[in-house]
Parts: sequence; structure tokens; C-alpha cells
Amino acid sequence: MLVAERQRKIVELVNERLSIRVSELSDIFKVTEETIRRDLEKLEKEELLRRSHGGAISLEKNSSETSYTEREILNASEKKAIAIEAVKLINPGDQIVLDASTTAWFMAKELEDMPLTVITNSIKVAMELSKKEHVKVISTGGMLLPKSLSFAGPLAERSLEKYFVNKAFISCKGVHLEEGLSDSNEWQALLKKKMLEIADKTILLADSSKFGVRTFVQITKINNIDEIITDSKLSKEYSNELNEKNLNLKVVHKG
Repeated sequence: MLVAERQRKIVELVNERLSIRVSELSDIFKVTEETIRRDLEKLEKEELLRRSHGGAISLEKNSSETSYTEREILNASEKKAIAIEAVKLINPGDQIVLDASTTAWFMAKELEDMPLTVITNSIKVAMELSKKEHVKVISTGGMLLPKSLSFAGPLAERSLEKYFVNKAFISCKGVHLEEGLSDSNEWQALLKKKMLEIADKTILLADSSKFGVRTFVQITKINNIDEIITDSKLSKEYSNELNEKNLNLKVVHKG
């Protein structure tokens, strides 16, 4: 297969699936992953797709709800490092709430099997925690959002009203100094707001790409967050501004 033909087919596949991994493309076209990465670099320069950590994302998609597959490969190493740091805040006997972010799923994978109660609206988080016999899992239920493999909506929000937790761990699409935390999906934003309301301590898990971004629906003001965990790519200027607001900021380095 000619290089030009392979690259054309790569664009077709990315647009069809919305996102795809380098390893998958390598298997499909029987070339090395390094060759695929060079293809993706060229195609991104031509504005035919967008590269992400471990894969590529379509520029043609138009959806307020990002697919889980796409989120799973975006800034994956940063999210894992943030998750590892967040797990250190959990103690045996805690009651916590985890949202449907990929960072929360990484947390579920890293959690030790210890006495713990976890409320979540994430199918992926619930499935991961089901492997740990000492962890009690409570699902919010509600309307299934297939792209994010999560539950949301009025029923999910009402289910949280019955509980109080020690800590809430949430992520979001945007973190803005003036406009606060925001999400592109209204149902997710409302549910995350409720998660924060039932928690004694609130922890934001946000990789550096989220900062300075404002999306569709506000979740809460940034000063309502007790602790922020992010990665070392956060700009010095933004870090200084967060510290000036006396926000508890923890910057982690990916392994």
C-alpha cells in the first residue's frame, strides 16, 4: 500500500470511529507504531485529524459528550499520575464519591482492597471496584449516557441526596479562575455539583490541559474546592494565580 493511500485510510478510520489508538492502526496496516506516529504527525499538520496521547481523534466529531474511548487516551499518563496521588488521600473506612472521569477509573484501578464505601455514576469505575471484595460500591442509577458509560439525570441526582461522604473526587472539562469548574454536558455538570454538595472535602482531579478553559455549564466556583491535583505541565503563571487565591494545589510528575 502506498503511503498516501494508507494516510487517506487512516483519516477515514479516525473519522468513522471518532478516536483510535496507534497500536490499532499499526495492526491494521501492518507497519510499525513509529511509522503510524509519523503519519499522524503529517496528517495533524494538514489539519485532517488531531493527535492525542496514544492515538488520534477526529476533527469532524460534533458532540457535547466525549466518548469514553477518546477520553481514555487523552493525557493518559498525566491522569494516571494524578490518580496515584489522589488515592493517597483515601483511608480505610472512608465513604467517598467518584465521578465518571477516566481519572476516577484510574483511581479505582490503583485503590487497595480495603474497607471502603464508594458511590459512583460510572459503569467502568463500578466494574473495576467489583474486583475488590472489601470495597462496597453504590451506583447512582439514572439515565445511561452511552458515550461516557455513566449514569446521570434527575434520578441520579436524587439518589445522592440520601448520602453524606467524607470526600468527593471529581474531574471536569474546564477550570477557569473566574468562571470556575465547567462541563460540556449539562446532566454531568449538575450531578457533579451534587457530588460536591454531599462531601466534607472536595478534590478536583484535572490535568493541565483543562486550565484556562471554560465550557458550557458551570459546576461550581473554584474557591469551593478544597484541593486541586494536577500535573507538572501546568503553566507557572496559572500555578502562581491559584496559589495567590490560597487554593491547596498539588502538582504531580508522571512516572
